[in-house]
Amino acid sequence: MIKPVRTAVFPVGGMGTRFLPATKVVPKEMLPVVDRPLLQYAVDEALEAGIENFVFITARGKGALEDYFDIAGELVNSLTASGKTAMLATLDGTQLVPGAISYIRQQAPLGLGHAVLCAKPVIGDEPFAVLLADDLLDGEPPVMKQMTDTYDYYRCSVLGVQDVPRADTRSYGIVDARFVSERLEQVNAIVEKPKPEDAPSTLAVVGRYILTPRIFHHLENVKPGAGGEIQLTDGIASLLSEEQVLAYRYAGTRYDCGSKFGYLQASVVFGQRHPEVGAEFSAYLKTLEK
Repeated sequence: MIKPVRTAVFPVGGMGTRFLPATKVVPKEMLPVVDRPLLQYAVDEALEAGIENFVFITARGKGALEDYFDIAGELVNSLTASGKTAMLATLDGTQLVPGAISYIRQQAPLGLGHAVLCAKPVIGDEPFAVLLADDLLDGEPPVMKQMTDTYDYYRCSVLGVQDVPRADTRSYGIVDARFVSERLEQVNAIVEKPKPEDAPSTLAVVGRYILTPRIFHHLENVKPGAGGEIQLTDGIASLLSEEQVLAYRYAGTRYDCGSKFGYLQASVVFGQRHPEVGAEFSAYLKTLEK
């Protein structure tokens, strides 16, 4: 029986040094875009794709993540007693089905591939999604839903990709791929952060993956790189020797919220859309153009 994608892995162990000093005490995944943390946007995207189980790969100092998805009894009671039902409703997305969440501690910062490998005991022999919360992807339907639909048809690993300027290839995993359809390409090779002159293309992998469980075998056997890190890109490159991997050009906009500029872009776009303050905020932005 072919298994659907039911579980998502969220690697959230990074230190977020580009947002210091805020991330000295606040996990970067909990930085808010308007009034919801980045991680909530990624979880909502997974929920809309039919994901049922959520695995967070955490690290020391990430306790706020666990508190966020817990039931805040005192707060709920206070809002209920005050009749603040609208505020109470905003907490709905933070309370997932009991038993749906797993937290696994990545005890050393050994790379994205290592973080994914930490999820192996929970994932077992099923396909799974990986979402990086600092890549805020705004698509309709949601990008992960687009990708699970692709997986359901082709039944192989799927990488979310977009074209980037050649000068930026050193910041991404870059694929060499051949055309399959308008949004789909078959991956021939993948290279981690190549120099622009060495990059096989400008098609970059962003923070969305659907992977078959066979990836764990390859992550266990790839050679660690600098600093002893295990790169997910290297695991995928090895996986290509025995399984098809597809690159999916998602429909939507990516905000790189791992950078200050991308984070500010997302804050402006989502602020203008917000049902409570959007109109007023948009009017204010227009005054700045004068």
